[in-house]
Amino acid sequence: MPYPHNSTSRRTTRLIRTVQVAALAIGLAFTAIPATAHAGAPTPPAAHLEAAATGLDDPAKKDIAMQLVSSAENSTQDWKSQYGYIEDIGDGRGYTAGIIGFCSGTGDMLALVELYTERQPGNVLAAYLPALRAVDGTDSHEGLDPGFTGHWAEAASDPGFQQAQQDERDRVYFDPAVRQGKDDGLGTLGQFAYYDAIVMHGGGGDSTSFGAIRQRALAEAGPPSQGGDETAYIDAFLDARVWAMEQEEAHSDTSRVDTAQRVFLRDGNLNLDPPLDWQVYGQSFHIG
Repeated sequence: MPYPHNSTSRRTTRLIRTVQVAALAIGLAFTAIPATAHAGAPTPPAAHLEAAATGLDDPAKKDIAMQLVSSAENSTQDWKSQYGYIEDIGDGRGYTAGIIGFCSGTGDMLALVELYTERQPGNVLAAYLPALRAVDGTDSHEGLDPGFTGHWAEAASDPGFQQAQQDERDRVYFDPAVRQGKDDGLGTLGQFAYYDAIVMHGGGGDSTSFGAIRQRALAEAGPPSQGGDETAYIDAFLDARVWAMEQEEAHSDTSRVDTAQRVFLRDGNLNLDPPLDWQVYGQSFHIG
């Protein structure tokens, strides 16, 4: 299946939107982040190779990543409770739903339902595929209302749909971010910084996409794969990420960087080892 083809800047969080609603345009194409190493880059130092060998894709670290993102996206660490979540959050992307905020207006919800239907033909969401194709790239609910939200919640109790959500999250967001992080010689925290960025900003071609954020960071500091200092590079990436967030009013609260990822970086916790304490939008969270 193709990657979602209308994703650009991803979404606001539910918490931010309770006080700030922004109607955001959808447009540029979403493409997977290529998993290619920097051509001609020197061999990363052994310490960086060791850090990347047990990265964010370690099951325990991956669960930490899910909790961190869910704290920002859904104001809860219990990311597994979000399979059935669905609402129009008023950000111009139609319905936002599921564990990573699949959107009816950005193509990733369509890709998810296509995968689910490929695996389980005749599921309760299959009948909405024509409507999802028609509304892709818009905030329209045409053909989805009034039954779609109820059927989404019904499907969420199906382990097959839950697995499909996890698989699409990994294919579109998690795996490309981790691959690129490892190619850049980054350990777990750096890989997470990439993942959180691609979740919010997507992998499109605009100036605030993940790829553009990474390029802005590379202009300021070299990654470990090019012999650069890991902490300095992550710091430059977070600077670029904050800049991108500030370009949209709905993303202008940068606490998911300032009082979360920056805290871990200042503590020298490049492996995201618990205990972890952070804040997002004024809420405090903890992993023991």
